[in-house]
Amino acid sequence: MQEEIIIKGAREHNLKNVSLEIPRNSLTVITGISGSGKSTLAFDTIYAEGQRRYVESLSAYARQFLGLMNKPDVDSIEGLSPAISIEQKTTSKNPRSTVGTVTEIYDYMRLLYARIGIPHCPKCGKRISTQTSETILETVLTQGAGKKLLILSPTVR
Repeated sequence: MQEEIIIKGAREHNLKNVSLEIPRNSLTVITGISGSGKSTLAFDTIYAEGQRRYVESLSAYARQFLGLMNKPDVDSIEGLSPAISIEQKTTSKNPRSTVGTVTEIYDYMRLLYARIGIPHCPKCGKRISTQTSETILETVLTQGAGKKLLILSPTVR
């Protein structure tokens, strides 16, 4: 996978043949004065192309329900993954809403991490494995004398 998203010749709306490279796996902020093309670049070019490519990867049956998506006016975009877009305007009245809850992906991610995730100690990074009550008691008695312990356990309902 490429280290950056490469955009060449973006001409959507008020963009004038813009070419740039955006690093992947990092937070990138697009700033500028009003009317400079920030939203056009982010939503009408990058997001639109990411969504269009995602829809193209679906079966013909699924695509028939989504309709045709127009390709943004751009020469090429490389290194683009499927994309989601969240408007800045508040979509939820709940002040505790997160990106995960607003996009309704939270429950899926929670399930994914619970099923295939591998837990690690938050301090030393060592993998955490299942232990019997006897093993835990033995470890606490032999290694825990005079030390603070952090004992984590799932709640059984």
